[in-house]
Amino acid sequence: MDVTQFIVLAIFASTILALIFTNQRPATVFSGAVLGLLVTQQLSLDDILSNLTNKGLITLILLLLVSSAIDKTALIKRLGRKLVTADFTHSYWRLFSLTFISSALLNNTAIVASLIGPIKQNQHHPASRLLIPLSYAAILGGTVTLIGTSTNLIVDSFLQEHGHPGFNFFDFTLYGTVAGLSCGLLMFVLLPLLPNISNKDSNYFEYMVEADVEAGSELIGKTVEQNHLRNLPELFLVEIVRNKNLISPVGPDLVILEHDKLIFSGNVQKLENLSHIKGLSMFAETDGVLRESLTEVVVSNRAQIIGQTIKELGFRALFDAAVVAIRRDGEQLSGKLGEIKLKSGDFLLLATGPDFATRQNLSKNFFILSEQKIARPLTNKQEWITLGGFLTTVALAASNIIHLAIGLLFLAAVLVFMKVTSNGEMKRNLPLNLIVVIVGALSLATALETSGVIAVTTETLLPVLSSTDWFIALIAIYLITLLLTELVTNNAAAALMFPFAYGLVEIIGAPLMPFALAVAFAASASFISPFGYQTNLLVYNAANYRFSHFIKIGLPISLVYSAIVLCLLNITYF
Repeated sequence: MDVTQFIVLAIFASTILALIFTNQRPATVFSGAVLGLLVTQQLSLDDILSNLTNKGLITLILLLLVSSAIDKTALIKRLGRKLVTADFTHSYWRLFSLTFISSALLNNTAIVASLIGPIKQNQHHPASRLLIPLSYAAILGGTVTLIGTSTNLIVDSFLQEHGHPGFNFFDFTLYGTVAGLSCGLLMFVLLPLLPNISNKDSNYFEYMVEADVEAGSELIGKTVEQNHLRNLPELFLVEIVRNKNLISPVGPDLVILEHDKLIFSGNVQKLENLSHIKGLSMFAETDGVLRESLTEVVVSNRAQIIGQTIKELGFRALFDAAVVAIRRDGEQLSGKLGEIKLKSGDFLLLATGPDFATRQNLSKNFFILSEQKIARPLTNKQEWITLGGFLTTVALAASNIIHLAIGLLFLAAVLVFMKVTSNGEMKRNLPLNLIVVIVGALSLATALETSGVIAVTTETLLPVLSSTDWFIALIAIYLITLLLTELVTNNAAAALMFPFAYGLVEIIGAPLMPFALAVAFAASASFISPFGYQTNLLVYNAANYRFSHFIKIGLPISLVYSAIVLCLLNITYF
């Protein structure tokens, strides 16, 4: 090997070591690798720009941008409230089925994030018995289609970079479905190994929120339990005001009536979960000023409004703002929002009108603290366009009628036009870290090939591997990728292993597709460590799990999953 090849190999080895043994983000590590290759002149700027325009990468970016708009729809949130019932077996299979199916098409991290809240708030079973299954179901579901996980699209981008047409939409479906359903059944058998952890999370300030049950609401005539009002993420139904009478505490068998005032206590960041309930309007919505930006204020000690209720003050006319929620430290508030007498030090969350900032009486009554963001629900028309447009795009791409990237680009334009999202929101949701990781990995692979490192490795290993059975080589690639994904991340593992899988294929003359699939499936198989996959990390923090909890249930699942995938690849290709 010459000096050039040693430099590239050293940078490659340093990248792997940095990913495993440091706390640096993968984007930072791959950025350093690219800079090292540029400084040592092992890579040109044209090479990087070429990798930046990779078709697979562009498809992935568009998919993630569209997914952020789909996350605004109420479908997953509404289903999430109804998932957990008193029957644990029923609850598990409903949770597994919803997560597995939706993760095949939607961003699995977003799905897990949406369902963590309802699972934590359920009144029937410890959340720790369901959150690891939630994460694993999302991982398994993501392996069923090309767009189920970013890992599949990363490997697809490498295939296209090497002149291959890439994966078809359903190339993963046979292996992912058989392995996923088998592991779902095994996970159900292993559930007794999961701990019962009481999880009382209060990492937020509790505000009091009022919501009115409108005529024709879907809640009317059904009990609190039937309406799943006890499963709202970080929002607790503490009281009901009915005909000026206060009902507290609220029992699960209480039937909701028209014009009931539901009093919730909890995290104002979760108000969107109330907005998705049809026929339920929050206090500020009746004044027509509820917006995405909420302003948090504190009532000053010299405020003229002290001792008066919101209703008496004519708060909306006085300040061009409506009170969304109230918090009073050290005291539990009770009753209708508009009838609470304000005190010095009360925290108010205000939905403000256009003239709020110009009112002269603000400084006399409030200390303005900050702005908070809440997600506004989509209209029925926007929801149908968003979900229908996405499913149509996927169907057309799966049928090879249009390229997935073209369909997603058109859909993104429609979503902006229909105000489901905006240009500014698209810019904020641009996955810069993931782009850096993929471009860095593609550039590293380019350097390995152009410098001759892959060729030298091929010549060195040729005498050893030329007579090697293809399936044995496939197992070796799979296991190394599986080890990497537990030590680093799924995307980094796929990006680092593909060049060597490609080089090995050239040595032994094997078909490329099974090795590419092996890299993709192994990179997604992070069941043993809470740190290898984003969904694992989400539930790890949500339920206060320990590392050992993942090992107990994740190790047997990893073994069964791997055995099924490898056997099916052997039957299909060799």
